[in-house]
Amino acid sequence: MRPIYLDYNASTPIDSAVRDVMRPLLEEAYGNPSSGHWASAGAKAALEAARAQVAALLGCEADEVVFTSGGSEANNLALKGLFFAHGGRSAHIVVSAIEHPAILEPCRFLERLGATVTRVPVDPFGLVDPDDVRKAIRTDTILVSLMHANNEVGSIQPIEETAKIVREHGVLFHTDAAQSVGKIATRIADLGVDLLSIAGHKLYAPKGVGALYVRRGVTLEPLIHGAGHERGRRAGTESVLLAAALGKACEAAAAAIGGTEILHLREALWERLRESFGDRVVLNGHPDRRLPNTLNVSFVGRVGADILARAPEIAASTGSACHAGELRLSPVLAAMGVAPDVGMGAIRLSLGRVTSFAEIEAAADILTRAAG
Repeated sequence: MRPIYLDYNASTPIDSAVRDVMRPLLEEAYGNPSSGHWASAGAKAALEAARAQVAALLGCEADEVVFTSGGSEANNLALKGLFFAHGGRSAHIVVSAIEHPAILEPCRFLERLGATVTRVPVDPFGLVDPDDVRKAIRTDTILVSLMHANNEVGSIQPIEETAKIVREHGVLFHTDAAQSVGKIATRIADLGVDLLSIAGHKLYAPKGVGALYVRRGVTLEPLIHGAGHERGRRAGTESVLLAAALGKACEAAAAAIGGTEILHLREALWERLRESFGDRVVLNGHPDRRLPNTLNVSFVGRVGADILARAPEIAASTGSACHAGELRLSPVLAAMGVAPDVGMGAIRLSLGRVTSFAEIEAAADILTRAAG
């Protein structure tokens, strides 16, 4: 049987249209886009066309897009860049308890430098209560950062509602949208955020490229100092190849958002598992307010890693990790209050654009045998 890939939240294949854009750039547009001669003209044009494509997906201005090496760098630039722009002294940041390590680890680093961080709890569905954010904001708060959609359970945070509260307090708002860009609408005007992170490899672009939306008027200290690339926000000669790939991926995503095929496939998989296991399989995350491609389920009384070990045909992720021979519950599921005997059996099944109904049927059969 052909392997079945159900780990699109971890990484996506490169879209064929993206590959087509990249191929000629391996030989053409090799000049430095910052140079002023004929060899740089094509490179600069391709770079700015890509920036416009990213901006079009987000509904922002092209000069508000900063190309980065990925989502982690974009998150680090948002957090550290703002902290150091405020003098690198005592400052307060608000995040949720289920943020990606690319948010939580920079926060721990900044705490060592004098920052204070409040980690707002989530409910059993993995959602933040905007009122808890309101209560967490202080006079010295410089930033609130909430992920748009959780990478493990897919729950979509109330970003728009929270943004109104954050604006009322005159605080900047960042969202890590690595998992949501390309899957659901991420228009800046609707979200109301000041900073937004993108990861290319979650979006059918290559690994090694991402972007940070920075609202006009927001000042960040660069992480990388040097020449004035990216309007002084990230030094280093831009990779035209990777920027063009991300731009094309964003253009393709704009055409794909709103489709219901992936949602129908996800629900078909969930129904098959419920038919097989009944109340021995539990949904993790919000039943409705969730990414259309994400199904995180727990096989009660089982260990997710053991199930996947018996289903080598399926590429998926588990909700537990083994450290020094000891199984540990995912921090996300733990923050949601999921019981250990439930959370240890968690498996994340994330679908993509090319996932087929035949693959869903086969995956359901394989998981039924492996977890039965």
